[in-house]
Amino acid sequence: MDDRTAGLLSSLHEHLEATGERPLSTEANRWLGEAEAIAENLATSEVDPETAHERVETVLELLAEVDETGDEEADKHVDAARRAGERVLER
Repeated sequence: MDDRTAGLLSSLHEHLEATGERPLSTEANRWLGEAEAIAENLATSEVDPETAHERVETVLELLAEVDETGDEEADKHVDAARRAGERVLER
């Protein structure tokens, strides 16, 4: 995996990890927790590009379930995570 993609995966994870420190609605917390676990695995493990692509798609599907988190700062992190994931899929 190239350095740019690895950086995007780290960014994806960091933004989702940051939501865990915010006061979230119960429903948003459930979706974001699952997405963050997958993103952490992507950021800390060696995976082939195809697997990374599939897992990022899963993360984005989970994030699509989150309309609002109930916290403005967390919403910003979710938006940034979405952008990072979309950029990975564009590569």
